[in-house]
Amino acid sequence: MTLYLHDTLAREKREFQPADPRRVTLYVCGPTVYNYAHIGNARPAVVFDLLFRLLRRLYGEDHVVYARNITDVDDKINQAAMDQGVPIGTITDRFTAIYHQDMDALGVLRPTLEPRATAHVGEMLAMIGRLIDAGSAYAAEGHVLFDTQSFADYGMLSGRSLEDMIAGARVEVAPYKRHPADFVLWKPSKPGEPVWDSAWGPGRPGWHLECSAMIEKTLGESIDIHGGGHDLIFPHHENEIAQSRCADHAPVLARYWVHNGFLTMDAEKMSKSLGNVKLVHELVKRAPGEALRWALLSGHYRAPLDWTEDLITQSRKSLDRLYGALRRASDVPVNPEAEPPPAFLDALLDDLNTPRATAELFAQAKILETSNDADERRAAKSALLAAGRLVGFLQADPETWFEGGADAALKAKVERLLTARIEARQAKDWSVADRIRDELNALNVIVMDNADGATWRLRESDPT
Repeated sequence: MTLYLHDTLAREKREFQPADPRRVTLYVCGPTVYNYAHIGNARPAVVFDLLFRLLRRLYGEDHVVYARNITDVDDKINQAAMDQGVPIGTITDRFTAIYHQDMDALGVLRPTLEPRATAHVGEMLAMIGRLIDAGSAYAAEGHVLFDTQSFADYGMLSGRSLEDMIAGARVEVAPYKRHPADFVLWKPSKPGEPVWDSAWGPGRPGWHLECSAMIEKTLGESIDIHGGGHDLIFPHHENEIAQSRCADHAPVLARYWVHNGFLTMDAEKMSKSLGNVKLVHELVKRAPGEALRWALLSGHYRAPLDWTEDLITQSRKSLDRLYGALRRASDVPVNPEAEPPPAFLDALLDDLNTPRATAELFAQAKILETSNDADERRAAKSALLAAGRLVGFLQADPETWFEGGADAALKAKVERLLTARIEARQAKDWSVADRIRDELNALNVIVMDNADGATWRLRESDPT
């Protein structure tokens, strides 16, 4: 099996060949932990979780090292701590725990390594020293800046010239810069901010430097795959490449650059000013995490994704179809050693083509529902569950899926009402059947009639 990934730097889909199949390395820029993660933050977490799962299948769980960092020193963190009158660690520890909880709900596996920026300041200072020695950085007025003109390949990832990048980005104009595009590696700390001693004065690291130092420390000077959102291509990833290559004299920082597309909210950019920011922490209270995961993977990862109420509704309905097939086939045995369908794997190997892959899930469900051959049904159910297990779907018991958060008393009441409704329908007492249906609606229960009677599930409200 051969994996193909679209490489942002090469601008084409390439066959994936790790430097060492015994140690496949993946790094993804993780959260800045000062507030709740919104659904846009969750897209790269889910997309690269899918890639992590696929790599582990291809090379073995013990041969894939996935590092996703925690940014725990940042202007927004400092401001949140000052606003709340608490130590910075109180903010970062709290929101790191919440981030883990929210990503767990979306079926995101924990990465192999989760380096924190504040634990790698020593490595950052060492990298700055090497950059200065190489003539790629300079000290000025308590700052240390990277000299973008010292790196001939600057701009290759984004495909823009230095002048274009300056015009299209918000760059800090400072008299101590040699060139407007030069970026900060080290800067003085403001009162109340974290501060570390350095040869260039007390201060703290620049954001771009943090990832370069953590990659080198946890994975090595060159890695196989570097991932993140499309918005990080410039300046963050462009600057990472410049720093790392100049500090280590390595030919590449990453052999493959993989970026997921933007997420919009009802065709608009998500922003606090528009009031359309949707927090994962709130979404998982109103819709199953698996449905949110399905929604995030419903389109190709490189394409823009518009987050709408209809997207959540359709994602829940898609999973209802698959769980419904499994529930109706509860008596069909499963082969625990079964593999996902070849067509399913082929789709994932083709640059993580999730729309094609999920279509194969429905193809297996159809065989399970329509075949009269016991062996075919067993194979289809086994393949469906194996495929779901690989990508983080169909992990719940079907009955539990449909019943949602209903407690024992509500379940018993619903079952009594369903039985009474079936009896009324059999007696052609339509007024009683309708009254019971209204009562079920009032309980927020959706009834799904079928040839064997009726099933039900709880309705989610306002899933966006």
